[in-house]
Amino acid sequence: MLWLRSFLFNLAMYVTAISVGLVATPALFLPRAAAVWVISTLSRLIVWLLGAIAGTHYEVRGKIPEGAVLVASKHQSMWDTIIMVAILKDPAIVLKRELLWIPYYGWFSQKANMIAIDRSSGASALRRMIAQAKAAFALNRPIVIFPEGTRAAPGAKLDYKPGVAALYRQLGVPCIPAAVNSGLFWPRRKMLRKPGTIVLEFLEPIPAGLDRHAFMAALETSIEGATTRLLAEAGHAVDN
Repeated sequence: MLWLRSFLFNLAMYVTAISVGLVATPALFLPRAAAVWVISTLSRLIVWLLGAIAGTHYEVRGKIPEGAVLVASKHQSMWDTIIMVAILKDPAIVLKRELLWIPYYGWFSQKANMIAIDRSSGASALRRMIAQAKAAFALNRPIVIFPEGTRAAPGAKLDYKPGVAALYRQLGVPCIPAAVNSGLFWPRRKMLRKPGTIVLEFLEPIPAGLDRHAFMAALETSIEGATTRLLAEAGHAVDN
């Protein structure tokens, strides 16, 4: 039954995504707001399908960020990106440039002015990311970054990349950490979708003005501690 429900959800998700992309193609030639509406609507549809077919629901804890804020989130699953687009208003999500090459997903992400970075470009990539982030802030958009730069399996902790510190310093705003246990229910690189409740928790903001070392230490401590707690709450044993 688990495999069947997972298969049916994945089939429904891809058919829905392709269908919406084809029908909404004209939005690529309209003002940016049209593309934002398309990807937001599609994200909410996928979240609904996940609950209706796979029995995978979600809970949001803490205050949902609004306006020009910096959100730094743990990243365990594709679900993390989908839910941020579904529940935040017009977020500017920091993503790998290669994702823009994916038909429809990439085209709509580019039209919506997501923040795409080429990690091989070093310092120039950071400068472009900061410039795009400031432009997003000028439009009162929340910025979402995954500090580890890629998905980590439940219980794993990858090195936090310098991009989040650069944004924190250059934007001069508090940073809202976020923790998830999504990898238990939507595992990376697997087709299984497990029933249960994914928890996304927005944590206490880290105040602006800390030096780089203090900020990174506070961010890691907050995100990793809360993530470990959420995994344990869901019955996943985490090595200390």
